[in-house]
Amino acid sequence: MDKDRIEGSLKQAKGAVKEVAGKIIGDAKLQADGKADKATGKLQNAVGGLKDQFKK
Repeated sequence: MDKDRIEGSLKQAKGAVKEVAGKIIGDAKLQADGKADKATGKLQNAVGGLKDQFKK
């Protein structure tokens, strides 16, 4: 498994936690940061998946 996939998955999880925390405490900036982290993580995970396919 490519390191980008691992890092992307971690970033998605971190973003989800931030987003939920932002909703709970009513912090729109934290919620937006969480959504951005999730999107970045998804992209990074996809790039890692492509790298894995080309390694085979």
